[in-house]
Amino acid sequence: MAVAGVLVAAGAISYSVAGDNGSDVPTVNSADAGFARDMAVHHQQAVEMSYIVRDRTKDEEVRRLAYDIAQTQANQRGMLIGWLDLWGLPKVSSDGPMSWMGMSGMASGEDGALMPGMATDTEMKKLGTLNGKQAEIFYLQLMTDHHKGGVHMAQGCADKCTVAVEKRLAQGMVEAQQSEIQLMADLLESRGATPST
Repeated sequence: MAVAGVLVAAGAISYSVAGDNGSDVPTVNSADAGFARDMAVHHQQAVEMSYIVRDRTKDEEVRRLAYDIAQTQANQRGMLIGWLDLWGLPKVSSDGPMSWMGMSGMASGEDGALMPGMATDTEMKKLGTLNGKQAEIFYLQLMTDHHKGGVHMAQGCADKCTVAVEKRLAQGMVEAQQSEIQLMADLLESRGATPST
């Protein structure tokens, strides 16, 4: 029953984004398209990090948080990619990540993060080598940075995007991720750690 409700809601969102006559379709270089492309990539890394830590700790609080983040962001990623398909727009841009926010060219070298808050390749590899409390702390630190970057991007869409349902999704991301940042700060404190890596 719950799955059916989600599918109906997703269908309603897709329909409302498309518009009856296609007049609401954003352009390829719009904030709407840029946010959808970039946040889909950003979310994919959060999903990957969450599945890594889920398998490297037995702590139920961290496993539950990781599962919630993975499921939420995988679902949102599906919506963002679905909207790009619906709009007939490419999933990648020659302008590079973050150009819709005037932040293109962020990456610094081979190991540089592509977008705000994204973990580097080295950090992702390190997470995959840790276990137990060490894995929990490093995950919570990485995900705190990741969420801070995500909030920055989502607020950018809430301010710049023109498709109403996408603006609502972005504002919801801001609120949910800010709440999770506070939860992660509490989890880090209980482990004698701070949000900074």
